[in-house]
Amino acid sequence: MLKKLLSVIFILILLSEAKSQDLAVLSQREQAETIDRWLDDRIQNLLPSLMTETGVDMWVVISREYNEDPVIRTLLPATWKAARRRTILVMYQPSPNAAVETYAVARYDVGKAFKRAWDPEAQPDQWEALMQLISSKDPQKIGLNFGEDYGHADGITYSEHKAFMENLPTELQNRVVSAQTLAVRWLETRTASEMATYKHIQELAHYIISEGLSERVITPGVTTTEDVVWWYREKIKEMKLVTWFHPTVDIQRPDPSSKEAQRSFDSRPSEMTIMPGDLLHIDFGITYLRLNTDTQQLAYVLKAGETDVPEYLQEAFKAGNRVQDLLTQNFVEGRTGNEILRETRRMMEAEGIRGSIYTHPLGFYGHSAGPTIGMWDNQGDTPGAGDFPLHANTGYAIELNAVVFVEEWNKDVRIMLEEGALFDGEKVVYYNGRQKKIMAIPRVSNYMGY
Repeated sequence: MLKKLLSVIFILILLSEAKSQDLAVLSQREQAETIDRWLDDRIQNLLPSLMTETGVDMWVVISREYNEDPVIRTLLPATWKAARRRTILVMYQPSPNAAVETYAVARYDVGKAFKRAWDPEAQPDQWEALMQLISSKDPQKIGLNFGEDYGHADGITYSEHKAFMENLPTELQNRVVSAQTLAVRWLETRTASEMATYKHIQELAHYIISEGLSERVITPGVTTTEDVVWWYREKIKEMKLVTWFHPTVDIQRPDPSSKEAQRSFDSRPSEMTIMPGDLLHIDFGITYLRLNTDTQQLAYVLKAGETDVPEYLQEAFKAGNRVQDLLTQNFVEGRTGNEILRETRRMMEAEGIRGSIYTHPLGFYGHSAGPTIGMWDNQGDTPGAGDFPLHANTGYAIELNAVVFVEEWNKDVRIMLEEGALFDGEKVVYYNGRQKKIMAIPRVSNYMGY
C-alpha cells in the first residue's frame, strides 16, 4: 500500500512540474523577425498568384494614422504599430504570374518589403506623387479596398477614396475596381511556414485552457467564473501573448428549472460560484505572430465520490464530435459556405441531431475573411460572405453546438465546441487535435483509494 501511495505521489509531482513549464514563446525581437520574414515570403511567393487569380494588376492600400485599413495591418513591418501620417502602399504586377513590385508612397520607409517611392522635397504633394507612379505603370485594373461583403476588405475611408478619385487622371478612372476578392484571398490564405507554426499556436491555447480548467485554478465553492476569466487574462500576459477578445466561462447545472441550453449567445450569464457537479464551458482566443486562435472546450467538476466525468455526459459530448465530423466532411474545394451549411444541416436532421453551426475563417483576424458557414443567429444562407467559395490552405474555427437531452438532469445540455483547423484542399486537419472527452476537475482523484 505504501509503495503504491509513493508511486502515485511521484506521478503527481511529475505532472505538477510538467504543468509548471510553460510552452516556448519567442522573445519580442524574435517574434518581430519572424513576422517580417513571413511578410517577405507572402509578398514574394503568395501575392503574385493571388493577383493573377483575381486579375488585379495594381493594388493600392491607403490608411491614415490610427485609422488603419484591416489589410494594411498585415502589410506593415512588425515594429510598426500603426500607419504613419498617410501611408500608401502600392503593389504592381507587370504581367500574370510575374513578381510583384512593391512601393511605399509615404514619408517614411515601410520596412524592407516596400520601396520608398516619394521624395517630399522634390514633390511636396503626396497625391501627385502617387498619380505619377500609377501613370508610369499604366495598370489595367486598380484595386482599392472597398466592398459590401467584408469589413476586412472595406478599409478605404470615404475621404481617402474621394481624394484618390479626384486626383486620378480621367483616363484611368474607369480602371478602378473593388479589391474585395484579392483582399479576402490575401487574408485567408496560409503559407507553409504559417501552417507549420499554427499547430504550436493552437497548442499554446490548449495548454492555457487546460490549466485554467483545473484544480490549479479552481477551488469548488470558492472560485467564481469571473475569477477564472481574469486568471486567463493574467496568464496570457504572463506568457507574453495577447488576446483578441475577453474570455468567457459559463456553467450548466443539473437543475431542470435552469434552461442554459436555451440561452441566446448575446446574453451573457452573471458571475457564478463554481460548484461540484457543474459543467463548465470556456470561450478563449490568443494572438501570436499575428495569427489567432478561437477555442471552446468543456470541463466537469467532480462531486464527492466521483472519480471521473459521468458517462452520460461523455455520451452527450459525442454528439458534438459527430456534428464536427459531419461538417468537416462537407469541406470540398469550390463549395460555398452556404452550400456546406445546407448539406451539413441536412445530414444532422437525417441523424436526428439538434444543434447549430457557426463556423468562420480564422487567421490574421479571429473572425477573419473567407466563407462564412452559418451564424449563431442565422442557420440559413448568409448573403455575400456565405457565397464565397472554399479554397485550399485556409484556416477555420470549427465552431458549433449539439443539443442533447440528458435524462439524469431531466433537461437539454448544449455541447459547445470550437477548434482551429486547416483545410488543405482535400481534408480538414485540426491544428492540434480536438477535444474528445470532457475534462475532469480535478484531473487526478481518489488516488488514496478513499
